[in-house]
Amino acid sequence: MKGAGGWSPLISDKYQWLEVDLGERTKITAVATQGRYGSSDWLTSYLLMFSDTGHNWKQYRQEDSIGSFPGNSNADNVVQYKLQQPAIARFLRLIPLDWNPSGRIGLRLETYGCPYTSDVVSLNGGSSSLVYRLSPGPWQTSKEVVSLKFKTLRNSGILLHAEGQQGVSLSLELERGKLQLLLRQGKTSPEPLHLTSLGSLLDDQHWHHVVLEQKSAHLNLTVDKNTERVQLPAEFSRWAIEQGNVTFSCAEPVSVALTFPGPQSFLQLPGTTASSPGGVSVGFQFRTWNKGGLLFTFSLPQQEGMVWLYLSDARLRLMIHKRLSPAVFSGAALNDGQWHAVDFTARRGRLTISVDKGEGGIAHAAPSFPITAESQLFFGGKSEFRLLGCPAEEHSEECRNLFETFQGCMRLLTVENQRVDLIKVQQRLLGNYSQLQIDMCGIIDRCSPSRCEHGGRCSQSWTVFHCNCSDTGYSGATCHSSVYEQSCEAYKHNGNTSGHFYIDVDGSGPIKPQLVYCNMTEENTWMVLLHNNTELTRVRPSPAVSQHSVHFDYSSQEEQLLAAISQSEHCEQELSYHCRKSRLLNTLEGSPFSWWLGGPGQGRVQTYWGGAHPGSQQCACGLQGDCVDLQHYCNCDADRLEWTEDSGLLTHKDTLPVRSLVLGDIQRPGSEAAYRVGPLRCHGDKNFWNAAFFDKETSYLHFPTFHGELSADISFLFKTTGSSGVFLENLGIKDFIRIELSSSTQVVFSFDVGNGPLEVRVESSVPLNDNRWHRVRAERNVKEASLRLDELPVATQEAPTDGHFHLQLNSQLFIGGTASRQKGFRGCIRSLQLNGVTLDLEERAKITPGVQPGCPGHCSSYGSLCQNHGRCVERASGFQCDCSLSAYAGVFCQTEVSASFKPGTSVSYTFKEPYELSRNSSALPSSIYSEMTLRAENISLSFRTNQSPALLLYVSSYYREYLAVLINKHDKLEVRYKLDSSRDAEVLRSSVRNVANGQLHTVTIKRLTDSVSVQIDENAREDFNLTSDGEFNAVKSLVLGRVHESDDLDPDLAKLASLGFTGCLSVVHFNTMSPLKAALLHSDTSPVIITGPLVQSNCGSAASTNPYAAENTHHLSGKKGGASFASSVKNRLERVRVCVCVCVCLCVSALWCH
Repeated sequence: MKGAGGWSPLISDKYQWLEVDLGERTKITAVATQGRYGSSDWLTSYLLMFSDTGHNWKQYRQEDSIGSFPGNSNADNVVQYKLQQPAIARFLRLIPLDWNPSGRIGLRLETYGCPYTSDVVSLNGGSSSLVYRLSPGPWQTSKEVVSLKFKTLRNSGILLHAEGQQGVSLSLELERGKLQLLLRQGKTSPEPLHLTSLGSLLDDQHWHHVVLEQKSAHLNLTVDKNTERVQLPAEFSRWAIEQGNVTFSCAEPVSVALTFPGPQSFLQLPGTTASSPGGVSVGFQFRTWNKGGLLFTFSLPQQEGMVWLYLSDARLRLMIHKRLSPAVFSGAALNDGQWHAVDFTARRGRLTISVDKGEGGIAHAAPSFPITAESQLFFGGKSEFRLLGCPAEEHSEECRNLFETFQGCMRLLTVENQRVDLIKVQQRLLGNYSQLQIDMCGIIDRCSPSRCEHGGRCSQSWTVFHCNCSDTGYSGATCHSSVYEQSCEAYKHNGNTSGHFYIDVDGSGPIKPQLVYCNMTEENTWMVLLHNNTELTRVRPSPAVSQHSVHFDYSSQEEQLLAAISQSEHCEQELSYHCRKSRLLNTLEGSPFSWWLGGPGQGRVQTYWGGAHPGSQQCACGLQGDCVDLQHYCNCDADRLEWTEDSGLLTHKDTLPVRSLVLGDIQRPGSEAAYRVGPLRCHGDKNFWNAAFFDKETSYLHFPTFHGELSADISFLFKTTGSSGVFLENLGIKDFIRIELSSSTQVVFSFDVGNGPLEVRVESSVPLNDNRWHRVRAERNVKEASLRLDELPVATQEAPTDGHFHLQLNSQLFIGGTASRQKGFRGCIRSLQLNGVTLDLEERAKITPGVQPGCPGHCSSYGSLCQNHGRCVERASGFQCDCSLSAYAGVFCQTEVSASFKPGTSVSYTFKEPYELSRNSSALPSSIYSEMTLRAENISLSFRTNQSPALLLYVSSYYREYLAVLINKHDKLEVRYKLDSSRDAEVLRSSVRNVANGQLHTVTIKRLTDSVSVQIDENAREDFNLTSDGEFNAVKSLVLGRVHESDDLDPDLAKLASLGFTGCLSVVHFNTMSPLKAALLHSDTSPVIITGPLVQSNCGSAASTNPYAAENTHHLSGKKGGASFASSVKNRLERVRVCVCVCVCLCVSALWCH
C-alpha cells in the first residue's frame, strides 16, 4: 500500500481476480484498497472471497446480505473497511466489479489480521468419535459451555451426543444441511423430541461455529450468529459428552462447483467423441431454490431435433423435439436447496433419467430414433432454439424461449463417465462459459433465519424470498404489521358497533392477537375477556376436604391479559359470594376463611372482597358500614341461617385478573354457598388518545434513539392547519429517518441506510390541513419501504437488489420538529407508536415549553359517526354521540328503537297543557315540548304489519283538529289533515300499493303550511296541497296504537282508532320529538302514558325476518310517568334476586333429601 506500481491485468473484465496466499490460516479483520500508482486505474466496487484451500471459495457478505464493497474514487486515497465479522482463511481473492470508466482495473491491496491456530479432528462418519467425560465430584460451575467449529460435505450425521441422568440424552444432528437439537427420554423411547433447528446449507465444506450453553434448565444453541433458547428437563442438570480412533487433522476434499447467477450464465462443453459408444451419458449434481430452469441441452445429429433437460414445477423433465415427442418426468420437490444427482443415459434405443441414484425417481423412455450428442453440450443459459417448423418471423408463445433460466449451482459434471475438469474451464482450456462463478457455490438461504415475522411462512427463489402471512393476523412484505386494531376504543372510532373483535394490544410487537368482546352500548367502550366459569356456581363440598379451590382459565394468554390490563384506563371484575351459615373473611385480626389469588402469573393472595380496598380484609358493606351485623365487615361473616351475599367490583389493576378462589367455611352442618367471578372488563385506551399539541414551529419533544435496524414501523394520527412540517426525525452519522408533511396534500417518508436517500410519497386528493385527524403508517423492512395515509392506496419502494442494510441511528428522536429547529410541525400528534410501543407524548409535553398535553376537538373528525340526527359532543379523550334529538339509540345513534304492538297497546305523548303557554318554557328540553300551533311537521316512522285498515299515528288538538296517518282498506297509505274544525278532513292518498304485506316500510311526511309531501321507501316523492289555512292549532297529544279518546274523530276514523294496531312501529319521529323512544327508554322523564302491552323489539331492523320472535325483556304495561316505571324496575330486580336465592335453596334441599 502507498508504494509504486500495483496490480493491473492485461484485460479489464469481470473475469479477473487477484488472489493472496497468506501462508497460514489467518483471522482477517480489515482490507484496504488503493488505485494503481500514478494512473487513472482504480476499482469502484469489488467482491471479497475467502478459502482455506484455494478452492471452494466463499463470498464475504456484509450484514448477511450485501456482497459488494465500494472501492476508490481516485488512485491515491486509501479506503479501508473493517469486516463486521472477521474472516478466518488462508486465501483471499478480490474480484473487480466496476472500475474507473476512463481507465482500467488497477489495485494496491493490504489486509489486516493475525495468525489463527486451532486443534482439529477428522471424523470419517463411521465408528469414529471423540468422548469427553466430566471429572467426578460435586458440580461447581453455574453453566456449561461446549463450543466447536465443523465443516463437512455431507448433509446428515450426528455432530454431538450428550448423556444426562436417568437415560436422558441430547443430540445435535445434521439433517438435510440443518442442525437439529433432539432430546431422548431413554434408549427405549420411540421418537426423539425435536427441541429446535438452526442453520441451513451447512454441508458447504466451510467452517460453521456451534455453541451450546447450558444454564440451569435453559440451553442456548448458537449456529454462526443465530441463537435459539430451549427448556431442558431436570434430569439434564449435568451431562457428559461420550474414545475412539480419530485423526487430528482435517482432510480437505476438492469439489469444484459452478454458480449460475443469472440469465446470461452458461457452460459449453464438447459433445461425445467418435470413439464413444453410440448414445450419450451425462451426469451432474445441482442445487437451487427455483422451481424451473434449463439444466442442459444439446442438438441431435444433422440438426434433426433438440434435447432439453429442465426443471418445471420442481420436477425434472426431458423433452426431445423431433416429431413432438412427449416429455419424460422424474423427481419431485427438487428446489429444496439440497444437492441432487442427475444421471442421463441414452444407449441402444433406451433412455434413462435417474435422480439421486434412483432414490428420487427413475424414468425410462424408448425413442424410435438414436439419441447422440455429437455437437456441443450446453449447461444453463437460455434456450434460443426454436421449435422445428416455426418460421423465423413467428412470435407465438410456442416459438419463444421455452424454459426458465437456471439459477443455482452445479458440481461433479461427467460426460461419458469422465469427470469434467472445471479448473481447465476456468482457465479457458476447455469449453467455454459466460458469467459463471467457478469454484464456489453462491447459494444463500434467505429463509434461515427467516425474516418473516409472527409465524409467517417463508419461501424463496434464487434471488428473493416471500412471506405468506395468511392466518397470522399480520400483513406486509415480512408479516410485520398487525391487521387488527389495538383496542375496542379504536374499533369504535372506525364506526364499528358491539361484537367480537380481534385486538392486537402491541401492534407489530410479539404479543399475538386475542379475541375479545367489545361492548359499545354504554358511554364507555368495554373490552370483555371471558374465563371458563362466569356463572353463579354452587359450592359442592367433597368429603375430607376442608377447602374448596377453583382455578379460572382465561381465553387470552398470560402476556395478552397483562398487556390489555396495562393499556386500559380502568379494569374491573365482579366477585360475589352467596352464603347461608358460611363465613367469608372472619375478623380483621383473624385469619381469613377464604381468599383469592389475582395479578400476574399465578397471582398473589388477596384477602379483601369485591367493593373493598386491597389488604383491608373487608367486603363492600364493611367499607360502607352497612353490613347485616355491624360487628363484622362482611355480610356472610354474620354466620346467619338466612341467605345473604357479599358482592362488589374489584377495580385495582395490580390484583387483576382473578386467577383462583379458595373457600374455607363450607363443611359445617348447614353451610351452603355459591360464588361468581365475572369476566374481566376494561375500558379506556391510554394509548389511543395520548396526544400533544405543538403550538410553535420551533417546539418539539425528544425521546431516546429509535432502534429499528432491520424492521421498523411508525404509526400516528395528526391534525393541523399548517401546510408543512416535520412529524418525526432521527439522525445517525450518515443514516436518518424522517416523516414529514411536505405540502398540504402530501406526506413523505424518507430515510438513508448508507446506500443513498430513499423517499416514499403519498399524495392526497383533499387537503390534509383541514384540522381533522389523519392517520399515517410507515414501515421499512428488508424487502421494501411503505407508506399509507388514511385509507389511500399504499405506496411502496422496493429495497435495493443487492440486499439490505441496518439502520444505524445515534441521535435523539425528535417529535414535531428537527434538531435544527427548522420546518417544525404546528398542530396535534396522537397515538404515536414505534414498533408497537406507544410514546407517552402527554407526560413529556407536561415538562416541555411550547408543547401542551392532550388535544381537543375530535368532533371535526369523528362527528360523522353520529347518525340519524345524533349530535357529536366533545370529551377530554374522544367524543360521545348525543341521541336526544334522534329517534335512534346506540353509541352512534344507529340502533332502531322499535316495539311490537297488540290491539290493546296505546302510547300517548302529551304536548303542553294550555296553562303552560304563560310559563317560561326555555328551561324545558326542546326534545320533549313543542309550540302549541304548528305551521309545519316533519314526520318519519317505519312500520311492519299485515293489518288493513290500521291507524299508525294520530295527533289531536284542543280545537278538534287532527292529523292521522293510516293504512286504508285497499292497503294504501293515507294522510288525513283536519286543520279546520268546521270542515271535513282532507285525505291525501298515496299511490304506493300493498303496504300491509308484513314487510318493513319507511314513511316520511313533510308539511309546510299548505304543501305536503309523502315518500314511502325508495318510491318517488308524492306532493299534495291543502285547501285550509295551514295552521295546526293547539296540538294536544300524539297517539301510537289504540286511541281511547275518540270523541273528536270522524265516525269511520273513530271506528278504526278503537281497533288498535297490530304489528311493529319503529323510529317514530315527530318534529323534534321521538315519542316511541320516550316511552321505551325515558318514560320516567317524558310526558308519556302507556296502556296495554308494549314490547321493545328489533322488529324495525331491516335484517329482522321474524320480528316477533326477538322481543327483549322490556315489558311496560299500565305505567304513567317515571315513578311507576322506576318502581317496576326495582320490583323486577328484587324478583330476580329472590329467584336466585330460592333456586339455590331448592337445589340444596333436593340434594340433601337424596
